[in-house]
Amino acid sequence: MNIKRAKQEIENTIKAYLQKDEYGDYLIPTIRQRPILLIGAPGIGKTQIMEQIARECDIALVAYTITHHTRQSAIGLPFILEKEFGGKKYSVTEYTMSEIIGSVYEQMEKTDRKEGILFIDEINCVSETLAPTMLQFLQCKSFGNQQIPEGWIIVAAGNPPEYNKSVREFDVVTLDRVKKIDVEPNFTVWKEYAYSAGIHGAIISYLELKKENFYQMETRVDGKRFATARGWQDLAELLTVYEKLGMEVDQEVIFQYIQHEKIAKDFANYLELYYKYQTDYQIQGILQGNVMESVYEKLKFAPFDERLSVIGLLLAALSEKFENAYDVDAYVTVLFDALKNFRRKLAEGESPAELLYAMSHDILAKTEIDRESGRIDRKTEHLQKELAKTLESYGQIVKGEGITEAAKSFERARTEFVKETEKREQVIAATSENLECAFDFMERAFGESQEMVVFITELTVNFYGAKFLSENECGRFYKYNKGLLANERSAGILGGIEEVEMLMNGN
Repeated sequence: MNIKRAKQEIENTIKAYLQKDEYGDYLIPTIRQRPILLIGAPGIGKTQIMEQIARECDIALVAYTITHHTRQSAIGLPFILEKEFGGKKYSVTEYTMSEIIGSVYEQMEKTDRKEGILFIDEINCVSETLAPTMLQFLQCKSFGNQQIPEGWIIVAAGNPPEYNKSVREFDVVTLDRVKKIDVEPNFTVWKEYAYSAGIHGAIISYLELKKENFYQMETRVDGKRFATARGWQDLAELLTVYEKLGMEVDQEVIFQYIQHEKIAKDFANYLELYYKYQTDYQIQGILQGNVMESVYEKLKFAPFDERLSVIGLLLAALSEKFENAYDVDAYVTVLFDALKNFRRKLAEGESPAELLYAMSHDILAKTEIDRESGRIDRKTEHLQKELAKTLESYGQIVKGEGITEAAKSFERARTEFVKETEKREQVIAATSENLECAFDFMERAFGESQEMVVFITELTVNFYGAKFLSENECGRFYKYNKGLLANERSAGILGGIEEVEMLMNGN
């Protein structure tokens, strides 16, 4: 199955394992809660989905790459303990607490979460001395003589033998005690994630043209040559920062991440064209409605892959607009909730300025705890820090103007909040105008062609695009979407919006 389906399957399993009856007992007894064994090629996102699942299920996460550990760190260090049996004293070997078990208890203390995921990566690549310990771990849910705490779900991950010469095959006895999920690379699924993660548009549009280069693993006489999802994402991060610094990403730099000479060279050539098309076709001008006639003339004679590259550039530019609109809306939403909380606490008689300062401090403190425990992603962390900064500024305004009355202080804060809502409306209006200009261009350049099918489809594959379209009316999107569906050329496009709405509503 693909990584998206695997994530949903793991999440469903965890929810089932943690479901309790009216007496507080788990519906599925701990002994029947099979560890989940995730087997898939390296670099497809196995570790990343565990972080997402922990956040979405609001449980703790402890992650270990077991190949970085010894038998002693896994089961603990031995020591001699004197015990009495049948009236005689004996020296018995005991063990200190396993480092891994200790980390679970530390995470429980730090996060105040009694349930969580213990994720062990590369479990089938351990040394010969550690292999029996891992088998015991999967079969008995323990390290040495110490059990995994109740409420902690074991998820282990490993690579198929063709990808790692250190892989050890599990026997039937072990496999019959785990829930085994096989995962395969899938570009279509990864692309959905790539849009939401802000992966550089050049990489998304290139892989759309060369899907076969998304994941490659070849064994040659001189070693392995490969391209992985992890490699593409890490390259995307570097590419984005290099652009800001005005630094060049050439074939040698690309090969440091995409360790496949042919693919690295091919992407380097594409990247050069990508930047050229960005200038030649005036992408930012298109979004402003300023398109020279020469652009349309050039497209008439452009090959199909060049046309798709231009659409990719247009979609990447729109994606930035959609994401910005999403971020602004999310910020206004959390700020609105904070102001409601401020008004409620004002009724308790606290000083308005000090209350705002305290709320800001509490948000920063909680954000730091959540960051350390891995319960929030970077975007949410930045959102919370911006919220805390705003509340502190409100406190400074109230204090600076000498406002001490509850009603007046709230009205003053609300006045500042209105400015934020006006900014949000301006951003949404500008984004809608950018989208309309994009449709103007697409209609003039391509009409109801295959290129328009690609454009409409990609708008809804993009998480932020689908979210924007679900909340802001765009007549031409629905017009073309309906027409394309009627012609059976783009079945299921609307599913993207419906899925986003379900996600945002928590269904």
